Amino acid sequence: MNSPSRTVPLITLPERLAALRGALIVSVQADDGSPLREVTHIVALSRAALLGGAAALRLRSPGDIRAVRAVTDVPVIGLTKQAQPDSAVYITATPAEVTAVAQAGADVVAFDGTDLPRPHPVTELVAAAHAAGALAMADISTLDEARAAYAAGADIVGTTMSGYTPHSPQQSGPDFALMRALHAEGLPFIAEGRLNSPELAAQALATGAHAVVVGSAITRPDHVTRWFADALRGP
Repeated sequence: MNSPSRTVPLITLPERLAALRGALIVSVQADDGSPLREVTHIVALSRAALLGGAAALRLRSPGDIRAVRAVTDVPVIGLTKQAQPDSAVYITATPAEVTAVAQAGADVVAFDGTDLPRPHPVTELVAAAHAAGALAMADISTLDEARAAYAAGADIVGTTMSGYTPHSPQQSGPDFALMRALHAEGLPFIAEGRLNSPELAAQALATGAHAVVVGSAITRPDHVTRWFADALRGP
């Protein structure tokens, strides 16, 4: 007698996300204080990423989104990074920020979907994205957070926050265990976080990712330079 199979939820991705299956999404962001932070550089880096084969972009601010949107119609995942009082949540933490990102031209608004203490619940951020005509992407760090995000109405989750919350694995490489767990439960996800080589990006796709986001290894030469400098200095 065959053992009964476990039932997994059926989650159908919206058309705009479904079209990104197997795609490379390049995160074009620069830290405050970086010489690449100026919007003209963000536009140039975005155009270079598209020439290289990126199918979509992940951009940090309404200003960056508007400037890049003026030169391309590829899908854009938008977000903000803003410190919040009494909370460690800083990725698109408020409905007002969600709305601003969507109105700037983002197809998808990414926000912190972790269970850290937060100024607004995930349900409010999802509602704000949908009200503005955008899709909602929850950046999560654990399987339970992904389950909660989908229950709150998120359209997709990303593994972005694994390693950046105290309750997720603190490791130097990608969280493939989380990816395998999401895939096993039938929860669609975009892989992001420490995918620093083509081999790791391909492994994330093979692990079940719907699409893969790569940032620092492509668009942050200061970070990449630091990897080499640290390696040469040794332990």
